[in-house]
Amino acid sequence: MDMRTHKTSVLVVDDSALIRKLLKEILSSDPDLEVVGAAHDPLHARELIKQHNPDVLTLDVEMPKMDGITFLTNLMRLRPMPVVMVSSLTEQGADVTLQALEIGAFDFVTKPKIDVSHQLQHYTEEIVAKVKAAAKSRVRPYDPSRPRASAARSPVATSLSKFDLTHKLVAIGASTGGTEAIREVLERMPSDGPAVVVTQHIPQAFSKPFAERMDRSCAMRVCQAEDGQPIVPGHAYVAPGHLHMTVERSGARYLCRLHDTPLVNRHKPSVDVMFDSVAANLGANAVGILLTGMGADGAKGMLAMHEAGAKTIAQDEKTSVVWGMPGEAVRLNAVDHVVPLDKVAEYAMRAISA
Repeated sequence: MDMRTHKTSVLVVDDSALIRKLLKEILSSDPDLEVVGAAHDPLHARELIKQHNPDVLTLDVEMPKMDGITFLTNLMRLRPMPVVMVSSLTEQGADVTLQALEIGAFDFVTKPKIDVSHQLQHYTEEIVAKVKAAAKSRVRPYDPSRPRASAARSPVATSLSKFDLTHKLVAIGASTGGTEAIREVLERMPSDGPAVVVTQHIPQAFSKPFAERMDRSCAMRVCQAEDGQPIVPGHAYVAPGHLHMTVERSGARYLCRLHDTPLVNRHKPSVDVMFDSVAANLGANAVGILLTGMGADGAKGMLAMHEAGAKTIAQDEKTSVVWGMPGEAVRLNAVDHVVPLDKVAEYAMRAISA
């Protein structure tokens, strides 16, 4: 039997010959992956897609002849397929990558530091895992006529003034597919809703642009968290991409605390770290939400929140890009409600108001 039929075929698209060579070597090192071609620009990529019909595409965000966003938009409209973006760790790279995720890219990896050999093993594990997960993911076609999320949604409640929200909190954790899932939830939260803390697995250079994009499209204020920052209703606080975030009680109020401590579940920030602190400091006054993501980070922390009396919500498998993190929380019996993404905010508001 020809075992190659069981391999995931990958097409690499990057204008750098060196990056193309490196990506081909990394991906080909895994026995379950087969690189069927490498394109130097989107026009070349278009021909290779027709020729090889790959399972997954890795796509540089910035290329000559046609930029990555234009190419991705056309691809997701005409021939939707799993795409892993390859981005530079810059503000420009962050903005373009977040646009790509909005259009429908599965996830992203940052460009490898090819001069730092000791980082190559971690990079290899990351991109191989993401390409394999992408091959199994649900691809949503891009519909340019569909209204932007913020224009299509209204908050699930307009006023909660009759509730005392000072001591209530919503904690959200996510990973792969999470940037768009978080936006879906936050855009449905009212401007006077409970405070929200967010841990999304994202690089340091990307977390502030991500928070700023959320702030522009949501009724509540969204910012990247700062150490010692008071947590107040109507605001959402996003963990910086290189620090753990916890919630700490200080007298009658709560504060964001940031920690440059070791990785937890191979992540920093870690959802488990944030959820554990919420369980310890808020107990039944909190709602925990676990959205789409690879791996299991956040599942044990959600169990701690559940056991402390908090209401817990997991995104369902059908609407998740990857049902790893929420699925693991369900397996641990840590979840009160498993709901589709467009119902998460509604369930959270009901739980916080109860």
